[in-house]
Amino acid sequence: MKRLSFFLFLFVSMNTMMNAAVMIDRIEPTNWFVGMKNPSLQLMVYGKDIRSAEVTTDYAGVTIDSLVRLDSPDYLLVYLNLRGAQPGNMTLNFKVGKKTQKVSYPLLQREMSGEQRTGFSNADVLYMLMPDRFASGRDNDPVKGMRNYRVDRSQPSLRHGGDLEGIRQHLDYFNELGVTALWFTPVLENDSPDNAAGYSTYHGYATTDYYRVDPRFGTNDEYKQLIREAHQHGLKVVMDMIFNHCGFEHPWVANMPSKDWFNLPGWLEGNPEGKTNERFQQTSYKLTPVMDPYASQVDMRETVEGWFVPTMPDLNQKNPHVMTYLIQNSKWWIETVGIDGIRMDTYPYADRDGMALWMEELDAEYPNFNTVGETWVTEPAYTAAWQKGSRLSSKNSYLKTVMDFSFFDKLSQAKNEETDPWWKGYNRIYNSLVYDYLYEDPSNVMAFIENHDTDRFLGNGKDSLALKQALALLLTINRTPQLYYGTEIMMNGTKEVTDGHVRKDFPGGFPGDKKNAFTAEGRTQAEQAMFQWLSRLLHWRKGNDVIIRGKQTQFIPYQGVYVIARQYGGRTVLTILNGTTQPAVMSVARYAEVIGATSVATDVITGRHVRLDKDVNLRPRQTLIVEF
Repeated sequence: MKRLSFFLFLFVSMNTMMNAAVMIDRIEPTNWFVGMKNPSLQLMVYGKDIRSAEVTTDYAGVTIDSLVRLDSPDYLLVYLNLRGAQPGNMTLNFKVGKKTQKVSYPLLQREMSGEQRTGFSNADVLYMLMPDRFASGRDNDPVKGMRNYRVDRSQPSLRHGGDLEGIRQHLDYFNELGVTALWFTPVLENDSPDNAAGYSTYHGYATTDYYRVDPRFGTNDEYKQLIREAHQHGLKVVMDMIFNHCGFEHPWVANMPSKDWFNLPGWLEGNPEGKTNERFQQTSYKLTPVMDPYASQVDMRETVEGWFVPTMPDLNQKNPHVMTYLIQNSKWWIETVGIDGIRMDTYPYADRDGMALWMEELDAEYPNFNTVGETWVTEPAYTAAWQKGSRLSSKNSYLKTVMDFSFFDKLSQAKNEETDPWWKGYNRIYNSLVYDYLYEDPSNVMAFIENHDTDRFLGNGKDSLALKQALALLLTINRTPQLYYGTEIMMNGTKEVTDGHVRKDFPGGFPGDKKNAFTAEGRTQAEQAMFQWLSRLLHWRKGNDVIIRGKQTQFIPYQGVYVIARQYGGRTVLTILNGTTQPAVMSVARYAEVIGATSVATDVITGRHVRLDKDVNLRPRQTLIVEF
């Protein structure tokens, strides 16, 4: 009797499942585009027991290549071929048992071909900002449906309430300053709750939805409108992305699509709250094994497979379905909102082959686009090996632009030193730039003097002389330069206590601010002087072929003076730095090969004439940029 009851229960259960309505929670991506060079489309379907579904479509030009049934019953991957498809609403039929659910899926016309999308270059100056800390353009009422958080500007690690509308309202400010591109730290949903220690994911590096702008910043449509208006202001927009990891509250964590969707997830088994235990492996943060020809397996595994932090699960880019998802996501944002470039966070921490596949496919679809990868090692040889086509690597990364951590590191030391005859001061910069022969294209190396992960260049001080020298180098050498928000008004701070102290609010960006540094009237005399100096330099640099295309010649620092020349089309620019705290003399005879018969040059900041037929006297730590 018990056996009969069991079979009766089993029959009723199976019959109920077969006749239950198909329940699809969502499909990613939410829409797609026809006419892509790669006609394949992966649809990730979320829904209770959706794995067993059969899928059909009779949409013209579309075929179903395969269905991938993952370990979890609540996911289904549908691979489509759109080679012959035209724009329209495609109907997909999902059948489970006797029940069928029809889903209308939009296939859109692209706004332009991939070749028409032009990325940032060394002709641009990128201005990096954190949306939460730059400006607020609307009320900061709590967003319903988000996990526990609060807006409290007195707490450096909680949210402060900046948003996309605040950025949009200050587009004229960027024009006044003279930058040409904006890099926002990540804007995608970070629906992680504030923790008991007073930390939040205001920074944006813990994605919980790859297809949704965080509603505290705005909507997808507002993001698209901001980019459209930025373009009208002559500004490009670079999107910060993270393929190495996601946020702990992403649906993939509570319900893993497959056992290999993440790297080393075993410590989460039977541990729904994610409390670290002896099975947890954090990354070593040592990136050298990725390029080390003698690297051990254990070192490589700790670097690439270890989690960045316990609250940021490490994605497995070796899983082809994970990588396809991420590749498609980057294309979707390019096509949907019109970004002009991508900055990829924690680049070497992700699987090298997977990232190369992404870059190769992006390069094929968007040959004039640009992506910069964060490669945080301070040796030029390491950085250069990551650049597209590098002769130093057996594997082509297809990554056009890399970040110059060597320049940042050497400058951070030089600013506190006297330039001596050998190694200190600006000898450090000279000795870094001498390795530019390692790069396939030095102009596609992004240089910076500070960013959101470092101390501010000024530390806790206000040394305007050192800052001008750093900015003069940054904006005249053969690099793609990146500025950090607030440098133009001498914002300072260090990470001694928390990262929040180098990510302070821009004065005047928030309701109730007593000071408004977006206006000349709201700046102090020193801030206004720095803003005007930098703005003059930025506007002079814009469209300047000598800086964009010019040959670079540098001279070994001599008697404390460091000189770099740029030459193009019969024009010359000299950047002259007194790297000491004492008066110095630039002996013009030593620089005859770039000065020639020129007797008078023009100071690009003041417009005044500078005699070059006699030695040039320099004040302590003076910066002089002249052209002729």
